[in-house]
Amino acid sequence: MGRLFAFIGSYDVSRDIDDRKVGAHSRFEGRAVLSALPHGAAYREIGALILNDQRFEAERSYLWHENAGRIWVRFADGRDFHDFDPTLGGLASAHLCGADMYRGGYDLSDWPRWNVTWEVSGPRKDYRSVTTYAPTT
Repeated sequence: MGRLFAFIGSYDVSRDIDDRKVGAHSRFEGRAVLSALPHGAAYREIGALILNDQRFEAERSYLWHENAGRIWVRFADGRDFHDFDPTLGGLASAHLCGADMYRGGYDLSDWPRWNVTWEVSGPRKDYRSVTTYAPTT
């Protein structure tokens, strides 16, 4: 499992989302767990999305695996999302979702606390999302 093993664990998650398309700010607060699988890891995130003082339950799941020194992130149904170099952090591969483009990256400079930033633009979406992961204690 190599470098992927370093990410295995439980994290407190906070995400700030600035939606330029609708002029709204929302945030997510919850927990993420990366659990080892025989050929990678399962990522599961559960928490609350807070928008205009309203709380909505939210969750997401991904599959992570390591190949050629990079970590590859797929949607729970197996479709590709992006990959990144876990030794450097930095840019993730771009992801086209319909006509909307996701560009982002990983900041691992404060390990074991880390951040993921996405800039999303296109005809349906225009937002910036910054997620902070802090190991649970």
